[in-house]
Amino acid sequence: MNTIESSLRSFLQETFYVRDAEGLASDASLVGEGIVDSTGFLELTAFLEAEYGFTVQDEEIVPENLDTLARIVAFVERKRAAATAA
Repeated sequence: MNTIESSLRSFLQETFYVRDAEGLASDASLVGEGIVDSTGFLELTAFLEAEYGFTVQDEEIVPENLDTLARIVAFVERKRAAATAA
C-alpha cells in the first residue's frame, strides 16, 4: 500500500464511519458503501488540498476521480505530476 492510500485510509477512519478502513477494498465505491455523501466529498476535497497542496477544481469532483481509494490515489498522482511539470 502506498503512502497516499495509507493517508486516505487514516482520513476515512478519522472523519467518516468506517468500521475497518484497512479492510476496505481499493476499488470499493465510497458512495456505494455509504461512507461518503455529497458533504463528505467536500471534506475529502478539503483534505486533499491541504494534504497535497493542490487545488481541486469543481469539475474534478466527480466519481471518476473520487469514488474509490484507487481512483483518488490516481487523481492525486496526476495532480502532483501536473504541478511538478508546471
